[in-house]
Amino acid sequence: MAHCGSCGPGYKSPLDAMKGPHEELIYVPCIYRNTGINKPDYLATVDVKRNSAHYSQVIHRLPMPNVNDELHHSGWNTCSSCFGDSTKVRDKLILPCLISSRVYVVDVGTDPRAPRIHKVVEADDIKEKCGLAYMHTSHCLGCGDIMISTLGDPEGNAKGGFVLLDAETFEVKGNWEKKGQAAPFGYDFWYQPRHNVMISTEWGAPKALIGGFNPDDVAAGHYGHHLHVWDWKTHTRIQSLDLGDDGQIPLEIRFLHNPDAAQGFVGCALSSSIFRFFKTKDEKWAAEKVIQVPAKKVQGWALPEMPGLITDILLSLDDRFLYFSNWLHGDIRQYDICDTQHPKLVGQIFLAGSILSDGPVTVLDDPELKHQPDPVIVKGRRVPGGPQMIQLSLDGKRLYVTTSLYSGWDKQFYPDMICNGSVMLQIDVDTHKGGLKLNPDFMVDFGKEPHGPALAHECRYPGGDCSSDIWV
Repeated sequence: MAHCGSCGPGYKSPLDAMKGPHEELIYVPCIYRNTGINKPDYLATVDVKRNSAHYSQVIHRLPMPNVNDELHHSGWNTCSSCFGDSTKVRDKLILPCLISSRVYVVDVGTDPRAPRIHKVVEADDIKEKCGLAYMHTSHCLGCGDIMISTLGDPEGNAKGGFVLLDAETFEVKGNWEKKGQAAPFGYDFWYQPRHNVMISTEWGAPKALIGGFNPDDVAAGHYGHHLHVWDWKTHTRIQSLDLGDDGQIPLEIRFLHNPDAAQGFVGCALSSSIFRFFKTKDEKWAAEKVIQVPAKKVQGWALPEMPGLITDILLSLDDRFLYFSNWLHGDIRQYDICDTQHPKLVGQIFLAGSILSDGPVTVLDDPELKHQPDPVIVKGRRVPGGPQMIQLSLDGKRLYVTTSLYSGWDKQFYPDMICNGSVMLQIDVDTHKGGLKLNPDFMVDFGKEPHGPALAHECRYPGGDCSSDIWV
């Protein structure tokens, strides 16, 4: 991390961040909702320091004060967007709740190895001041506020709005978007002030997805297929890009880290595709499909064709590599994106998934694989579920992955993981030619937690990472 009298949190640039220290701790939300265990979700602190006596172990657990919150994604009270402000300190982790609509503010600064609850923002406060619920992505803003996207209104209807919290008091300030400007659906977002733009994505209506996934809900219009372009200064929606059948359920969105860049990528879960979005010569925004993971014809599964289901993507800080996970097929892929219009597959690893050779599903036709992959065993534990949330080390050499998506969908697609818990793994990355290799010495088994098997989700490092820091 850079040291100077006028510096704030984070790093001056993405390339400076790549020179930051190796990660030693990882914070991971762990979920009990839908597992049959009536305990609060909790924040696990995992030791990832290579030579530590507690390497790849949970060293602390912070239970939330309520049950059935469904902790999901997390963010920071401040990040590299505030680098020039020496009054800002990255010392609070923001934990929005997907189902209860609460927001937990966790103090990770006083003792990074033993976080503690700092404040609870109740759902009623958010409902009263913003008319929103089902909280998802949290990003800090350069102005000092915290912005959290939502999936819906308090009644469970789809509504893509944004809640603002004061980064000092964590009080609800109101909506970010101008009145009447909310998007039809909500999920993730990324902003790029140098181009006066924010782009948000769409999952589905909370009422449709809470209990599980029903394909009929897609045809009924309860899931999204648009990107929404916002004017960053006026907080108004200026474009909606229809990705069509090739872009069903666009989830995680990542601009290139270079703050001058006017392009990025979004992963479309149901269509198993990656779209590149970009600014055109006439100052509009457009999108084109650049990667397609073909579906596999199968027998013994819910449908005759199985999509890869791309559920998380990220970019290395030097904007050289794109990574994504196929939760159903069970693999993680690495693409060289030096030519953003023509990504090149340079690494792939199968970890789990629904097409394993000893499972109930028979693959009848596969345009990519000759054989169904074998199960993976790490430190005596079979990897459950499928690779889901991914997080890359600052230097780009270590990729961490957890296997739970969302408890309602875990229960439907991977019931064994509900009973036995999820895991965290670490993949070694070849940053020269490309390539992914499993680290056989790293396994966090959340099936052995003190209160019973838990579902571990998104990972965060105390010093920031590839999917939470934005440069302005």
